[in-house]
Amino acid sequence: MGKTRWTHVVRVMALGALVATAQAQTGSSAPLTLVVPSQAGSAPDIVARLLADELGPRLGQTVVVDNRPGAGGIVATMAAKTAAHPANTLLLAQAAVVTLTPLLYRAAKYDMQQDFETVAVVADTPMLFVANPKAGFKTLADLLAKAKASPDDITLGSPSRGSVPHLAGELLEQAAGVQLRNVPMGSSGQAIQSVMGGDTQVSVDGIAPLLPLVKAGRLVPLGVTSSRVLPGLEGLPLAKDAVPGLNISGWFMLFAGKGTPAVRVQKLNDAVNAALQSPALVQRLRTAATYPVGGSVAEARQFLAQEQKLWAQAVQRAGLKAE
Repeated sequence: MGKTRWTHVVRVMALGALVATAQAQTGSSAPLTLVVPSQAGSAPDIVARLLADELGPRLGQTVVVDNRPGAGGIVATMAAKTAAHPANTLLLAQAAVVTLTPLLYRAAKYDMQQDFETVAVVADTPMLFVANPKAGFKTLADLLAKAKASPDDITLGSPSRGSVPHLAGELLEQAAGVQLRNVPMGSSGQAIQSVMGGDTQVSVDGIAPLLPLVKAGRLVPLGVTSSRVLPGLEGLPLAKDAVPGLNISGWFMLFAGKGTPAVRVQKLNDAVNAALQSPALVQRLRTAATYPVGGSVAEARQFLAQEQKLWAQAVQRAGLKAE
């Protein structure tokens, strides 16, 4: 091979190495897979699809939502953890999958801080405590006063064992110094039917399934567990007014594959924050009583650590063991 031709080959190889390095740092043009630990039409799926529509144009990549429901989020999280192409695999996981499933299921062989790169907190939705109108509670303070006067005499229903709403009840008991009969049901629908039928006096769940019933006067709103009045929830009492510091939410976080370069993680974070400024996205989230969060990568990591600690304490207090 002549010297000139050899020099050309070397230059081509060097250029290829530079391109490969750049793609590893910034992400290639190959499609991104956004894994979601829930079925199509669920709240996490809705958030994922809204986000995917906004991220695609900003990243210059097609974003494909991959629904992997099952086993409390284990199926999806393990699929994302072991993906063949981690640089092009994202995971949008809800609070319970991130913080509770690893504590409650032995099959959950993952740790979000060790096995993924934290990108951003995308959105959150507060919990809402409600009462059957015949229970006689007008406010959360009424409920707590009754609970203090008659310990273990009030039944609080929630969707399922080890869920955010179930443990929100535990956090309420702990913060207020009261004792309730905290009964997890099999689903949100069962918990709602129980409180509407009077089998339980009060219940707690995310805003979305309860708000229509509150507006119809079929349930009494006792307290929203947010730090401030949120758009669309004006007129609903804040739980923190009765129990200072009771700020509890279900939330959605975006993670990238382990080893994704910091420059790529930052690019993803920038794209998420830009997406959350979209009026159309904000409005569509709000219809599901979900609100954009955003923030830096560092803030997301700090939030993750805080939430892991909070829910670990709630699990311990509830006496729940891994199955």
